[in-house]
Amino acid sequence: MVPSTLDRYLLRQLFPVLLVMTSFFVLLLVIIDLFSNIWRYLNNDVSVAQIIMVSIYYIPKCLSYAVPMALLFSVAYTIGEFYTRNELISVFASGIPFWRWTASLIVVGFLLSIAYFLFQDSVVVSSYRTKNDMSRTLLKQQRTESNSDIVVRTNNGRRIYSIDYFDTKADTLNELVIVNLDEQGNFEAMVRSPLGTWNGEQWILKNPIRYSWQGNLIRVNNMSEDEVIAADYSESPDTFRRSAINVQDLNLKDAKGLITDLKRAGLPFAEAQTDYYDRFAWAVTPLVVLLLSIPLGGRFRKNILLMSLLSSLVIVVVYYVLHMVTIMFAQLGYIGPIAGAWTPVIVFTALGAGLLVGAKT
Repeated sequence: MVPSTLDRYLLRQLFPVLLVMTSFFVLLLVIIDLFSNIWRYLNNDVSVAQIIMVSIYYIPKCLSYAVPMALLFSVAYTIGEFYTRNELISVFASGIPFWRWTASLIVVGFLLSIAYFLFQDSVVVSSYRTKNDMSRTLLKQQRTESNSDIVVRTNNGRRIYSIDYFDTKADTLNELVIVNLDEQGNFEAMVRSPLGTWNGEQWILKNPIRYSWQGNLIRVNNMSEDEVIAADYSESPDTFRRSAINVQDLNLKDAKGLITDLKRAGLPFAEAQTDYYDRFAWAVTPLVVLLLSIPLGGRFRKNILLMSLLSSLVIVVVYYVLHMVTIMFAQLGYIGPIAGAWTPVIVFTALGAGLLVGAKT
């Protein structure tokens, strides 16, 4: 579609408002985060420069939240101004249909969704992780990836690891129990070891003891180093580290690898898979809010600024609440991960399409 003079005029009216409102919402979110943690910073003698750095790293995340809100308000306000100034009378009188007049906005929403997706994966994930790590360090709340009381299933469920404590820095498994099952899922053998150490290829067990059936009796014997190597305990340390990793701290490629590892290890993966699908669904948000804001703008003839702001906030709150509820249900297993991620998008897209069909022209 080649932009017409009318398209360029519409976009020139939109972008200044969009820029101002995006800056306003970003500033508001940064201030809220700052004041919610200010007493913690003061108690830990955090310098002003360090606080500023934390806020800077938080800006990309704030921008990802601010753009949908700002876009919803900006489009509704801009179209409302066109109605108020009666500029649309000449547009419709010249035979230009409503869908053609707003087509440039739909194109903007589509392009913003693509940019939004790329920005989330390449900038927001890393900057928000850095912000959280820096905050935990400054507030002396450093997170550890070490895990206790781990149970992992591998080899299609035929091998079960039970570990009291996994030290990620040393790559050691403490108080390790390995249970082997046969193809029917019956007990085959169990290995106990006080310590397992990763040598880069597999786990080397210290003083391993093997328990296995011999007739109706359980046979107990010490395993040699060759027997341990032959048993091929080669599960990657990342397999035992996964429960400490948040998929929201990973880019899409690493997040997909995490889900694959969780499935292979027999660990719960619904939460990670829901967050993974939500990355794609959330990227469509700019396009969804555009579908809502276009018909919304023509419904206000007075107090356009106030009404556009209030209606935008109400819609955003309802959208975020629905999104939060469906994501929570998906993570708990009540609905599928795809349904949890995409239900808000489908509901509000249908609502926007319905309002657009009935929009005043």
